[in-house]
Amino acid sequence: MATRQTRTLARLMMAPSVVLLLIWMIVPLAMTLWFSFLQYNPLNPIRDGFIGFSNYALFFKNPAFAASIVNTLVLVMSVLAITIVGGILLALLLDQPLWGQGVVRILVISPFFVMPPVAALVWKNMIMHPGYGVFADIARFFGIQPVDWFADLPLFSIIIIVAWQWLPFATLILLTSLQSLDGEQKEAAEMDGAGFLARFWYLTLPHLARAITVVVLIETIFLLSIYAEILVTTNGGPGYASTNLPYLVYQKALLEFKIGQASAGGIIAVILANIVALFLMRAVGKNLDK
Repeated sequence: MATRQTRTLARLMMAPSVVLLLIWMIVPLAMTLWFSFLQYNPLNPIRDGFIGFSNYALFFKNPAFAASIVNTLVLVMSVLAITIVGGILLALLLDQPLWGQGVVRILVISPFFVMPPVAALVWKNMIMHPGYGVFADIARFFGIQPVDWFADLPLFSIIIIVAWQWLPFATLILLTSLQSLDGEQKEAAEMDGAGFLARFWYLTLPHLARAITVVVLIETIFLLSIYAEILVTTNGGPGYASTNLPYLVYQKALLEFKIGQASAGGIIAVILANIVALFLMRAVGKNLDK
């Protein structure tokens, strides 16, 4: 009886938080869904009204739509691959005893605390600039024509910038997991004659599986909403070469003031995010149950 009363009391105490969380999530989603069926332009309120699925049809027919979906998926998958592989390598390096280990760890993690627009401006004006950037100076030193990164390789440049921002996060999570690996297991593997690659493949990598899953799921949530880096560097160009779905929604909402089409794009983005999340949960989420 006491247990049932305790559970009831706990549920009652949790109820306000749950209700607030549901309101916090459902109200903006419901408003976005409602506006996606309206022709709403804040600069021309006379033409407002219900138009059904026309906004979705117009958004699908937009020549930038297909390119934005492909660019979004390429951006997410590429950054995930770079941060996971690079994070594992950096975690293995930082797990070794070395001089100034604390300072090195701070330097490795510090890019994660730089705001996205600031990071994008640094890469655009100081590193990837074709005239006076670091990469241009290196190319001229070797007698090579400097690359205009944001004109010739716009999406690749965005991927590099975003991967640089998120690599410290992956490194921190993977390093924490790596440090929890039982030292006796590593010593036993060494005594059995296992080499570095064998220890990494059969001991270290399985131990990192759950941490890799966490990195993939958390990064995916944020990578699907990448926007500031594109706005600061390429503005989605040249053409639609670096336009992703969030940036396309921004164009419709704040440049063309087509709130209905932007809301339709937002709903499509939510559906895409759920599809990607479902795929990732099926692919790697099973590691959380081990």
